[in-house]
Amino acid sequence: MPVNVAINGYGTIGKRVADAVMKQPDMKLVGVAKTSPNYEAFIAHRKGIKIYVPQQSIKKFDEVGIPVAGTIEDLIKAADIIVDATPNGVGAQYKLIYQQLQKNAIFQGGEKAEIADASFSALCNYNEALGKKYIRVVSCNTTALLRTICAINKVSKVEKVRATIVRRAADQKEVKKGPINSLVPDPALVPSHHAKDVNSVIRNLDIVTMAVIAPTTLMHMHFINITLRDRVEKKDALSVLENTPRIVLVSSKYGAEATAELVEVARDLRRDRNDIPEVMVFSDSVYVKDNEVMFMYAVHQESIVVPENIDAIRASMRLMSAEDSIRITNESLGILKGYLI
Repeated sequence: MPVNVAINGYGTIGKRVADAVMKQPDMKLVGVAKTSPNYEAFIAHRKGIKIYVPQQSIKKFDEVGIPVAGTIEDLIKAADIIVDATPNGVGAQYKLIYQQLQKNAIFQGGEKAEIADASFSALCNYNEALGKKYIRVVSCNTTALLRTICAINKVSKVEKVRATIVRRAADQKEVKKGPINSLVPDPALVPSHHAKDVNSVIRNLDIVTMAVIAPTTLMHMHFINITLRDRVEKKDALSVLENTPRIVLVSSKYGAEATAELVEVARDLRRDRNDIPEVMVFSDSVYVKDNEVMFMYAVHQESIVVPENIDAIRASMRLMSAEDSIRITNESLGILKGYLI
C-alpha cells in the first residue's frame, strides 16, 4: 500500500514536493494545505490536487471558485506523514497538532534543528533517520554543502571545510525582496549559520562558512576549500564528483559558464519550472594541492531539497534502504549525475 502524504504549505518548496510525490510508485498525495486563494492554489486545483484550508478561509476560496476538500486538520488526519513546507517558524506551531494526531512529519531547513529527531541529508545520514518520527531536511545551501562534503569524504576523510556562499537575493517570484544594487553580508558575523547547520548532520566537522547576498534571483554560488587527511590527486576528486548521485559536473567547453546559462540548459532540457535539483560543479574550478581540494558550484535554491524530502519520507516510514530510495527518487525525477553535457 502506498504511503499517504500530505503537503502543508504549497509555495516554492511545497508545490515542488507535491509534484515529486505524485511521481513516486510508493506514495499517494492526499492533498495540500493553502491559507490564501492565490494563483498557486488555482493551479493546484487545475492539476486535480485536493486543497485543504483553515476553517476561517473556506469562504474566501469559495468566492473565487476554488473548491475546498476540507480543513487542514482533515488533511493531517487523512495522511500517514506530513511534509511541512510552511514559512519559517510556522512548522513549530503545527508540530503540536502533528503530535496530538500522532503523525510523522518532515520539516524544512527554516525550522530550528531542535524541532526534529534528526536533521537530514540523503547522501550523508539516511540510515540515522530511519524510523524517526520527525525529520528536518536542511536548507538549500546546507544540502549542497553536505552533498559535496560527503562525496569528497569518499576520497579521503574530510578534516576541515572553509566555504564562502554567495546567496541569491530572492526567488524569482519574490518581488518585494532585495537588494537591487548592493552586496550584503549575511551576516557579517563569522561563521554564518550554514556551518552550524552542517554540524547538525556531521557533528564534529571543523567547518567555517561566510555568506553574502547578491542581487540575483537564479541560483546561489559556493566556493569551497576542503582539507583532507591524506594527499589526493585531482583525478580522484573529479571521479568521485562525477559518480556521486545528485552532483553534476559542468565543463566550460560547451559554454555553460554562468548560472544564467545553467538555467537556460534546464529550459532546453524542458525541466519542470526550469528546476535544477543537482549540485552543479564547475569542473574547470576543481583544484587540488596536496591534501586540499577546492572548487566552485551553483545551487538552485528552489529545487535542490525536493529529492531530499522524498527520501526523508521513506526514511521516516522505513520504506526502503538509502540506496534504493535515492535510485528511485532520481529515476522518477530525472535527476542526473556525471557531466551535464
